[in-house]
Amino acid sequence: MFTGIIEETGEIGRLVSGGDGARIEIGAQRVLEGAQIGDSIAVNGVCLTVVAMGRNFFAADVSSETLKRTSLQGARPGLRVNLERPLTPSSRLGGHIVQGHVDGVGRFIEARPAGEGWTVRIGFPEYLGRYIVEKGSIAVDGISLTVAALGEDYFEIAIIPHTWRETNLGALERGDQVNLEVDIIAKYVERLLAPREIDGNRE
Repeated sequence: MFTGIIEETGEIGRLVSGGDGARIEIGAQRVLEGAQIGDSIAVNGVCLTVVAMGRNFFAADVSSETLKRTSLQGARPGLRVNLERPLTPSSRLGGHIVQGHVDGVGRFIEARPAGEGWTVRIGFPEYLGRYIVEKGSIAVDGISLTVAALGEDYFEIAIIPHTWRETNLGALERGDQVNLEVDIIAKYVERLLAPREIDGNRE
């Protein structure tokens, strides 16, 4: 479980395809502190398991399912990625609850200067629309953000200078894919309110 508060950005160094997935190596510093084989690290909001590591990098195996459902399908050497270690019992929950389970892939549309910060517009797939609400939380490439405005197939977020500098948002180009994880509360509420069948009868 994560907070969506990015600790650092790393860089993909090597990507080796094989079998039903791939192994990805990522250059990093801060997230390696105290890390061990088997630990989880969120990479652009995707929860991955460390399978190898060195002084300034770690490697993770990515399944074909993950490649199919996330923007990691377009990973390439040199790509800047957001990195976060999981919560510990003493961590402050500075963002919102982020599982690292991507719900869908959106697209970066534009970033417009807004005062000292930026207004970023992200397009989303139709099936995620029911989970996105104005002033609600959403994770974009693992970054905990608040929806500032909402359209039929896009939402906008207000980005402060710190977030712009410390994440990969400033490196995105029009049409780039981004991983989206909606607020888990919305999904649980939908499930709880959905009609259920008990012994062949609908409640």
